[in-house]
Amino acid sequence: MTPSLTALLCLGEMEEGEGKPQPGTDPSPQPGCSVRRPQDSGGSRVGEALLRIQGEPLTGVSLPGLRVGLRTQVQAGTLPKPTIWAEPGSVIPWGSPVTIWCQGTRGAQIFRLDKEGSSPPWYRQAPREPGDKGKFSISYMTQYGAGIYHCYYRSPTDWSERSDPLQLVVTGVHSKPTLSALPSPVVTSGGNVTLQCGSWEGVDGFILTKEGEPKSSWTLDAQRGPHGQTQALFPMGRVTPSHRWMFRCHGFYRDTPQVWSAPSDPLELLVPGASGKPSLLTPQGPVVASGQNLTLQCRSDVGYDRFTLSQEWRQALPQRPGRQPQAGLSQADFPLGPVTNTHAGRYRCYGGHNLSSEWSAPSDPLDILVAGWFPDTPSLSVQPGPLVASGENVTLLCQSGSTRETFLLSKEGAAWPPLRLRSKYRGGHFQAEFSMSPVTSAHNGTYRCYSSLSSNPYLLSHASALLELTVSGGTEVGALPPTEPGPQTGLKWYLNVLIGVSVAFVLLPLVLLVRHRGQSRRRKSGAADPEPKDTGLQSSSCPAAAAQDQALCEQKRTGCCREGHTA
Repeated sequence: MTPSLTALLCLGEMEEGEGKPQPGTDPSPQPGCSVRRPQDSGGSRVGEALLRIQGEPLTGVSLPGLRVGLRTQVQAGTLPKPTIWAEPGSVIPWGSPVTIWCQGTRGAQIFRLDKEGSSPPWYRQAPREPGDKGKFSISYMTQYGAGIYHCYYRSPTDWSERSDPLQLVVTGVHSKPTLSALPSPVVTSGGNVTLQCGSWEGVDGFILTKEGEPKSSWTLDAQRGPHGQTQALFPMGRVTPSHRWMFRCHGFYRDTPQVWSAPSDPLELLVPGASGKPSLLTPQGPVVASGQNLTLQCRSDVGYDRFTLSQEWRQALPQRPGRQPQAGLSQADFPLGPVTNTHAGRYRCYGGHNLSSEWSAPSDPLDILVAGWFPDTPSLSVQPGPLVASGENVTLLCQSGSTRETFLLSKEGAAWPPLRLRSKYRGGHFQAEFSMSPVTSAHNGTYRCYSSLSSNPYLLSHASALLELTVSGGTEVGALPPTEPGPQTGLKWYLNVLIGVSVAFVLLPLVLLVRHRGQSRRRKSGAADPEPKDTGLQSSSCPAAAAQDQALCEQKRTGCCREGHTA
């Protein structure tokens, strides 16, 4: 292992017994480090720390020909420039440690680290054995350690050229911005999307970073937004499901470009694929009361390892690991907690595998309706009454004294979503009539109705009082919606099927009887006229027996010729 020269870069370290420094405060250095306060900055950029090499300061005896003092300036030499890098990376959260490495050629005897804009005194030491790396450690990163660094190394005869710059960034000094996708984080394969980073702190620019491999970043100047915030729009162009699209953004000020805000919440773009779509359902039903706990379940027989849930017009894409409640079925539960108006909307879910960045095709949409948002409580009545016979026509009337544009009718325990009708203004009320023509036993049940506005169709009024509908007689054909124009349903459909089957049973024997009688007649005709013997004549000729038999010959010509043709 190549020996390393170790140095300590005292940036933002506290004296023993004192707390850690906070953003925007002046850290007190440990003994052995000195702090300079620039006189021309008004104290805004304080705490420029100095480098302290472990060991004794260098003297002219340590390195012959080198005169060393507190303000010794190193001139770039002719040796190859070293390589400089930071571990664990060049973007460091506030308070975290970081190590800067400088690697030169074998036999380097000393390393120096410079920070642009700083002129600290440097202490040096002669290494105990030759090495090719210098190590500079920052134990607690603050905004005072952020900046652009270069390093040098020295051999017995000369200094090296200056290394390429290392930009060391600290994050978490300012509050985090917001990151959203326009128009939505769910993007079709090959589609375009724009990412918007915004802040209320008046920052001058934004950096957008893409996580994963390969890592990428983009920087844009901030623009003033419509509501006074600063923002930047990053067009992403075409996206595909071939890899993961995970982003964060930071804000910064122009005079301190290496001092970033805390990172935004992560934003992942979801690019649906073509694999089997899961199913999305809720045990509570599609209509939930405000404050009620709500859980959405995403299920699939594909065996997905993870699931994600999307809500239209929302940016969040929560993910949950898949579990197997039974063989051949994978599922994830998304508890949404007590319901508020923000939970109302249209949802879809997607499935994915851990070893792939691709997601499945979307589930069918599930609409979640939140009741109790509007203060009115509509009334629900039934005509001709709550007890009707099968086959009768029934109308459920939902009314409200408030101005409402739509009404919804729901049946407890029904698999189908609530029926929705436009309201009409009659007799001082807004109302909607839900017709059932004709009713069957499938319409037995408990009904409620709600009112709503078209501006937000997912937010409803309080529920009406329960209405119990009882249908006597008839045969249950299935739990069909009570009002649906189009194909015949209920008892009418059942009677049509019964009549069709009865007609078929009556007509079938008649058809068979007619066919049987026709076959019998053909057999009798064949026995009366025996097949003629082959006379060597053409099939179209008829043998003439005598002149007086001409009429009989003409009568038989047709049969004779037919038999001769088919012989």
